[in-house]
Amino acid sequence: MFAPTPKPRVGLFHTCLVDFYRPSVGFAAVQLLEQSGCTVEVPAEQTCCGQPAFNSGAIGQARALARQVIEAFERFDYVVGPSGSCMAQLKLHYPELLADDPAWHARAQALAERCFELVSFLADVRGLDSLRARYAGTATYHDSCSGLRELGIQRQPRRLLDQVEGLTLTEMPEAQTCCGFGGTFCVKYPDISARMAREKATNIRTSGADTLLGGDIGCLLNISGRLSRLGMDVRVYHVAEVLAGMADGPAIGEGNPR
Repeated sequence: MFAPTPKPRVGLFHTCLVDFYRPSVGFAAVQLLEQSGCTVEVPAEQTCCGQPAFNSGAIGQARALARQVIEAFERFDYVVGPSGSCMAQLKLHYPELLADDPAWHARAQALAERCFELVSFLADVRGLDSLRARYAGTATYHDSCSGLRELGIQRQPRRLLDQVEGLTLTEMPEAQTCCGFGGTFCVKYPDISARMAREKATNIRTSGADTLLGGDIGCLLNISGRLSRLGMDVRVYHVAEVLAGMADGPAIGEGNPR
């Protein structure tokens, strides 16, 4: 008689923006991970991934945050987060940050091998093919820079969205072009950022979609703000909310859904 295979233990890295602005994405992530056969924990001691400090050259602060995150998550089989940019920081940049410390570098590398962005984990690792979600609308998908260029996330969200009943997915022109957010980029270069967001909004309108989906809250906040300023009636959701059948509350930019 064979013993049952234990469920993988997943530590959810919920990200700062999800925690403070869009907690519904965290709840959706937990639901999807459990649906894929995992047990999920959300370590209370987790903090920022350190990407803003890293990108701003505050390397000492970034290293301190990396050590804290590693200590909080290294007990799990997998670390999963609903953000390509944050998970790229854990997966690709923690080993780089801690390369000068052999002990911490080994711990960072071991963690990096178990880190995944949410939709890539569901599609590539868990092979989730039994979604029970419905969304009545036509959506277009924005490919965030870090998820696409650092983690290779492109086909995975579209493959999962194909399972959503009632959803029509249409591609916008230049779906892979940056929206202008870029973390600290939008603060350092606001005029360039605003122009890029305006061009992204134009491409969304060209697609004919009534809904915009994406995998990074930062990008979605940036685009939804520009859509609102341009008077464009497009609802904006994190892809996890639609995949979990939880896109029935206020969209991003329509008020804080706490």
